[in-house]
Amino acid sequence: MHRPIDEGAPRAAGSPSVPHARPEPLPFPDRVPAPWYGSQLPDPALVDPLVLGALLHRHGWRRRGGAAGRYARWTPPGPGTGGTSLLVPESREFPDCEDLLGEALAALAGSAAPAAREVLVGLAVPSDEVRWWRDVPQGPSGAASWTVQEQLRSAARQFLLAGALAVRGRAGYHGARHRRQARAVLRGVLVGPAPGGRGLTAFLPVDTGRSVAVRLHHALHAAREAVDHQRATGGLDAFGAAVAAGVSRELTEALVTLVRGAEGARIAVAWSPSAGVPEGCAARPEPVEFSPGDLPALRAAGARYLREEPSVPVRVTGTVVRMRRSGTRGEGTVRLHVLGGADVPYVRAVLDEDAYRTAGHAHLVGLPIRVVGRLESRGGFRRLTEASGVAPVRVDEAERDRLMKALHENLGFFEEACGGED
Repeated sequence: MHRPIDEGAPRAAGSPSVPHARPEPLPFPDRVPAPWYGSQLPDPALVDPLVLGALLHRHGWRRRGGAAGRYARWTPPGPGTGGTSLLVPESREFPDCEDLLGEALAALAGSAAPAAREVLVGLAVPSDEVRWWRDVPQGPSGAASWTVQEQLRSAARQFLLAGALAVRGRAGYHGARHRRQARAVLRGVLVGPAPGGRGLTAFLPVDTGRSVAVRLHHALHAAREAVDHQRATGGLDAFGAAVAAGVSRELTEALVTLVRGAEGARIAVAWSPSAGVPEGCAARPEPVEFSPGDLPALRAAGARYLREEPSVPVRVTGTVVRMRRSGTRGEGTVRLHVLGGADVPYVRAVLDEDAYRTAGHAHLVGLPIRVVGRLESRGGFRRLTEASGVAPVRVDEAERDRLMKALHENLGFFEEACGGED
């Protein structure tokens, strides 16, 4: 709500009603002429005043007093806020609590300040927040260039993916493994840019994204300690131990993207006030800072992760989607759509003549094949080496019909003998 700072406090319980003592609430929730883009505002009957106060404080709103133990008065961050404020009850036991919360939510929805929208997002979708800042020169009127903004968004996307991959499994280099599942976890993430384009906030819903936020919290601190150790000793041993905390080549690449071209960068994690602090985490984690002087250590660590991640023995079941060889006889390359046995969507394998023929026959009759080999880290765990034991896999009629239908719908992707590129 918008209320002059010198306006009287709300009446206490039992006091006589005074006509026009408080302005009528703004139309709620769907008629507020506001830049709030949600389908509807949070229900005031379900909003915890303590959570609202915590979110206001986190996003820079300033508490300007109020009646102790009854309500608090909050003013927006930044200049040009005039004499407006929000009255937020201290608890739901305060008289007129729901009316005050409704007015506060409507006023937040009508505010153009990004901080107001971020508070509403935190109320509408209880979320942990991951925030990035880059120290880069400002453009005209404080605006960021397209390149600067894209670099920030790219780094943030890489960070979240690295965290989601680390939740699936700890590895120095994930490559193509688990990416489908990791991206699925991130579908519910919301994003809010900061003024000037130098900051970005991701809201990770607690019910689906808390594990990612926790993993990033631990991984960032471990990466900072490993970089400090490398700069002090010249050794990369600390990066080996940091894998257990979730550090990987994907995370070091995200840090390089964030820091490159900037004077410095910071990343902070803040927990959802409604969900509380996760076990083993600091209640108010300090931002983790990185500078251009950290780039050599991060790049060296990423190269080490790529070089040292071992190949993985697998027994893959998949459907043949592409075949290629240089002549009518001899070995050839097949590409499989993985159905099981490996956490990647596709693999390529070089098969001897007999195995290649078996794979081709299985494909033509709509059967998957099973093959044993080693999933190589080089190329992102997309190549199967030492392939052997190729055999068709029997499936029931319904599954066979589905595979045959997929074959006929994707004939353009299948090439036999001398045809096409792999």
